[in-house]
Order: sequence, then C-alpha cells, then structure tokens
Amino acid sequence: MRRGIAALALAMAITVSLSACSSGNSSGSSGSGPVTITWWDTSDATNEAPTFKALVADFEKANPNVKVTYVNVPFADAQSKFQTAAGSKGAPDVLRADVGWTPAFAQAGYLAPLDSTDAAKDIGAFEPSLVQQAKYQGKLYGIPQVTDTLALMYNKGLFAKAGITAAPTTWDELKADAAAVKEKAGVDGFAFNPQGYYAMPFLYGEGADMLDVAAKKITVNSPAAVKGIDTLKALVTAPGVAKLDTTSNGYANVMDAFDNGKTAAIVQGPWESANVFKGSAFTDKANLGIATLPAGSAGKAGAPLGGHNLVAYAGSDAAHQAAAQKFIAFMTSAQTQATTAAKNATLPTRADAYTPAVKANPAIAGYQSVLPSGRARLEVAQYSSLYDPLGTDLIKILSGRESTQAGLDNVATAAKKLLPDYATQ
Repeated sequence: MRRGIAALALAMAITVSLSACSSGNSSGSSGSGPVTITWWDTSDATNEAPTFKALVADFEKANPNVKVTYVNVPFADAQSKFQTAAGSKGAPDVLRADVGWTPAFAQAGYLAPLDSTDAAKDIGAFEPSLVQQAKYQGKLYGIPQVTDTLALMYNKGLFAKAGITAAPTTWDELKADAAAVKEKAGVDGFAFNPQGYYAMPFLYGEGADMLDVAAKKITVNSPAAVKGIDTLKALVTAPGVAKLDTTSNGYANVMDAFDNGKTAAIVQGPWESANVFKGSAFTDKANLGIATLPAGSAGKAGAPLGGHNLVAYAGSDAAHQAAAQKFIAFMTSAQTQATTAAKNATLPTRADAYTPAVKANPAIAGYQSVLPSGRARLEVAQYSSLYDPLGTDLIKILSGRESTQAGLDNVATAAKKLLPDYATQ
C-alpha cells in the first residue's frame, strides 16, 4: 500500500512541477511576486535528498524573489521522464543530470547554454576536465555539481599480511599481489564487476577508447582495445582472483566480500565508500586504501569521470531561466559543495570546496588524489549508451563464450547502429 501511495504522490508532484515550470507559466514573470522554479533532484531520496532540501531552504532565504519547487525523481526514471517532459514543453527549470545525459539533451535542444550567465560566473574554479564534459559542440550546457571516478579500493591490512607495502601500479603487479594475498592471507586478492563502465580503464591503459571523435571512427574493436580486454581477461582468470560473478546479485556479492574482508581489492567509485565503512573490515576507516588504477602496457592509467551536472531547461521563459541560473550558481558554489560533500560524502567539482572538514573523510581525500587520472567522456550524445552493449559482450568474453575480437566486433556493430555516420574498423 505504501508503495502505491508513494507512486501516486510522486506522479502528483511531477504533474504539479510540470505545470509550474512549463513555458506557459507566468508565476513571477509579471513582476508581481517571486519567480517559482522547479528542480528535479535525482539524488538518493533517503541518504542525499535531505541535504539538498535543506540547501533549497537556504537558497530561498538568501533569495526571497525566487521560490523552488523541489521534486525528487528516482535516478533510474529521470532520463526518460525529462525527455518526455521536454518534448511536451513542460520540463523542470533545473535538472540534476548524469554527465552522460548532458550531450544528448543538448543535441535534442532541451538545454539552455550557460556560457556567460550567472550560473557560470565561477566556471574558472572548476576542474577543467569536468567542465569539458559539461559541454556540447563547444557550448557549456551544465555546471558540474558532483563528480566521481574509479579507483583501486584495497584493504591495507590484508595487503600487509601478504607483505605488500604499496598499491600496484600495473595490472601485472595486481595479478602478483592477488596471488600473494590468497597464499598468505587466505582470501581472494581481487574481484571484478563485469560491467562495461568498469572495463574502460583497460581500454584507456592501452591508449584506446570506444570512439575516435576526430576521425569519426568506431574504435571499440581496435587492436589496442582488444589488447586491453585481453589484459582484463587474463586478470580475472589469474590465481588469487575471485571467480567471476555474473549473477543478478553479482555487484552486491562483490561489495559484500570486500566490505567484510573476504576480498582484498576491487575497482570501485566513491559512491560505495559510505557502505564500505559500514563493513566489518573497515570499522577503522584508515584501513581503506584508495589508489590510481594500474596502468596498461602503454604506460597509461585512466578511469572514466562520472558525476552530475545541473542543467537548465531551454523551454523556460527569460524570468525562469534567470532564476534557474541563480539557483545553479548557488548549488554549485564552493560553500554549498563543501556542505554537500561533508553531509553526503560526495566529491566536489572545484578545488576550493575541498576544505579541511571535507577532506577529513578519508574516502573523499583519497578520491581527490586520483581525480587527475580521470578521463572526460567524449563529446558525443550517444557515447554513454555504448556501455550497455560493451557490458553484454564483456560477460561473454570473460566467461570464455566468445573471443575478445568477436565480442568487441559485436559492440562495434551496435555502435554503428547508434552512430551510422561513423566508420568502422
């Protein structure tokens, strides 16, 4: 019953928000009262949303001429809901958008450029790579709110039992470390989540990517990409590495084993740090090690940059866009980001938000140190959609059901359907 009530409440809230922020809304536009904008927040409703609700109240107190209708929309539904709402000219004035959605929404004409607006007044303070992936065709369409990347999470105590004094810097070193942990500590030395996003560091390590934008070419099945996935395949079948878990609970199983000291190392992002610290192996938070991911044979280490941008709906009128820009500037300011990071354990997108209080969280401090190895996503609207076909064939490759080349050729075929004007290998 509660689920039904919650679903009805969400539907009503979204309906209200759509009418409130549609291009035909005149609230405040005549100068008779405050402008009311709507914000769709896609953060976790239980653990993160309370912080943002409190910040909305702070913004309204500081800006009495602007009111914000707050709506928490489940992340899994938000992309399609925004597309539907924007297509009917009734989208929210501001959306918390995954960085992968930004170029697609911009290409569709749903987003307002933010260059030289109040929203971008501090843009020079943000990490350049994060600003880059908030752009499309040279224009700025989002302001980075939070970021993340992948790193090697490891159990310092288990590494010490195996006589390992430093994190591995190559995949071959990780294989050797995994075998040593298994032999001397009696637990798995490494476990891998077989998903497309988690495989990207193996491509980057060989100087590869799924696409070559300059050449308009699909490169996910290039010799360098094949070498990267072959490196991953050799790793997951090496002694001391946990058996690949391809079940529907695989991700949760990998995390449970790491959190409770049954696995010594994983590839993971900061979004899991709060859960890791709840595990029995990390009651002492200092036991968690965070390191840049190992490099491939090309001597390069890299991981995809993720996170969320705040974007403004292009269909809002001038008054609502001005209010939206002011709100975005507030929500991405150094002070607001520091508050968000301290309460939600998320990574700020600007250096001046990494205050001593924020860096007191060892996970945030650790991930800040690995951010320089992060790779911005390519400025292609369909780019993030390629992770799914990569993940589908990755499982077949790593399970030995198809060769690396055949599997990546399948991914290239799927990419060609999304990008018909791109050449193939």
